[in-house]
Amino acid sequence: MKIRCQWCGDDPLYVEYHDNEWGVPVHDDRKLFEMINLEAAQAGLSWITILRKRNNYQKAFDNFDARKIIKYDQKKIDELLSNKGIVRNRLKINAVIKNANAFLEIQNEFGSFDNYIWKFVNDKQIINKFKDLNELPANTKESDAMSKDLKMRGFKFVGSTICYAFMQACGLVNDHTVKCFKYKKNIK
Repeated sequence: MKIRCQWCGDDPLYVEYHDNEWGVPVHDDRKLFEMINLEAAQAGLSWITILRKRNNYQKAFDNFDARKIIKYDQKKIDELLSNKGIVRNRLKINAVIKNANAFLEIQNEFGSFDNYIWKFVNDKQIINKFKDLNELPANTKESDAMSKDLKMRGFKFVGSTICYAFMQACGLVNDHTVKCFKYKKNIK
């Protein structure tokens, strides 16, 4: 029997996400953009809620293609606000559009979003050695710096806690507990 991080429980969707995605280093700009927006959508909600709606988000937001998203008009926003498959929060929907603009500016300045975002961890995954779920922090100095810089660049819904969750999800930090079978597998 595989030992997993306690947070994923036995929900098949959560287990799949834990085993194949969470904590695995991501360097694909589109995927990074998707994840930062999904983490933003989670604000005030549980991650499983967003995970269950992920396919709907991908369809609703043109697979998180920032170049398409920056062209969204009021008609598209109204369509998103009536889409029961996503969280219908005007501020969060508008944030995705603002984030797309800021994302493209970062790509232009740094060559890729990947080049930019991984600088917050000096281009190397932070490997923690937590034994228990309650040891995991809600934020760190790196997520604080990321949040501050993203906000300065126009991103919305990117507080330090959201940034840290993004860092965990995209493998900028390995927060699998040391007994989890994924702990050593994720070390890159």
